[in-house]
Amino acid sequence: MTSTLVEPILCWYDEHARDLPWRRPEATPWSVLVSEFMLQQTPVVRVLPIHEAWLTRWPTPAALAAESSGEAVRAWGRLGYPRRALRLHAAATAITADHGGEVPSEYDALLALPGVGDYTAAAVAAFAYGRRQVVLDTNVRRVLARTVTGVEFPPRSVTRAERDLGADLLPEDAPTAATWSVAVMELGALVCTADRPRCASCPVTDTCAWQAAGAPAYDGPPRPVQTYAGTDRQCRGRLLAVLRDEPGPVPRDRLDAAWDDIVQRERALASLIADGLVVAQDDGRYRLP
Repeated sequence: MTSTLVEPILCWYDEHARDLPWRRPEATPWSVLVSEFMLQQTPVVRVLPIHEAWLTRWPTPAALAAESSGEAVRAWGRLGYPRRALRLHAAATAITADHGGEVPSEYDALLALPGVGDYTAAAVAAFAYGRRQVVLDTNVRRVLARTVTGVEFPPRSVTRAERDLGADLLPEDAPTAATWSVAVMELGALVCTADRPRCASCPVTDTCAWQAAGAPAYDGPPRPVQTYAGTDRQCRGRLLAVLRDEPGPVPRDRLDAAWDDIVQRERALASLIADGLVVAQDDGRYRLP
């Protein structure tokens, strides 16, 4: 199984890998960590300009830690899920205080950082430091589900079987293992996509278990469909946009004008305050933290 998957996918990656700033030889571990935070549930095309601006303004964890978390939220712009900005700021603060300003290279130390879970810790160890780690993001899991397990989509949550499969496929050589992880991820992003996979362009279509089974349609639990228009997420985004666009505190009427539904607006504002993304001042105005 290893030879029929690993070598063709590595060769495909050599030819088709995108030139992304966090993959370049000169990329710092901090650049890799920032990219991993930003890429969670966000397409690469939206991340690229924000990542560049972020690294220009804050080229090191210490540079970010020296500013307020509110500035991180402001610079996050419209990437979505802005709590990631708070968590990245907290991670930068911990890196500065506990690791001499250097992003740690070991999985356990990375996992201990605020906002860093199993995937991000494994990805940074592999992609920034060339460590041999099992890296299982949505794209990797989908590729392995199809090519090996023969199903269209993986389970909702990572299973022990997936971890074991990922470990079995991982090349013994650490640098090759790191390249393999990003190669499978790239294949899932560009070819073995969730919708309309380009199977004719896949380097392992001849040995793909899903193709061999006739590409059966997914028959598991309903997959969540994300909506945005009219949701609390959209309302929160509108309120945050008002605060991001102003250098200082904003009066309440400015927020009221951003969303018509009073009940939803109150709920969204309360959740932003609870999440630490907005601060309610004693004078009735609101600001970023």
